[in-house]
Amino acid sequence: MSNNEIQEAKPGLLLTWTSHPFKEFPISSTILIAFIAIIAFSLWRITVIDWEMPLFYYLFVGVFVLSFTPYFIATTYEFYEDKIIVYYWVIKVEKKYSDYGCYYFDKKGVMLSTFKMPRRLDSFRGLNIRFTRKQLEKKRLLEILEEKIGNKA
Repeated sequence: MSNNEIQEAKPGLLLTWTSHPFKEFPISSTILIAFIAIIAFSLWRITVIDWEMPLFYYLFVGVFVLSFTPYFIATTYEFYEDKIIVYYWVIKVEKKYSDYGCYYFDKKGVMLSTFKMPRRLDSFRGLNIRFTRKQLEKKRLLEILEEKIGNKA
């Protein structure tokens, strides 16, 4: 289904795209997998072989791998006239533009902040929007955010 067909099927839809960093950045993905494997092997030696406590190993590796979940799963962004909907694998996040006070760009996307100026709490309270590798949606997204939020930091 093309972008135009999706927009016709959902009234009020201004922009939509899907970001999947694991597929879009193969070199970074390979390095990340190698890093996770090295950490897992090192922890196996410490917790299972030396300490004989496999429960610690499984708990840590489970939490460690889950912390990278946003990188491994596809994320779909939908921008409507009055709201933003983000679909993570089984989670749907729906927010109104009025929830955000400003926005600012980084290398791979946009951070929507709940504050009027960028703060350190943005990674917890804000919404991080990742671009695709080619960043074809960047120009249109900037127009939408300028119209709906207006406070570029």
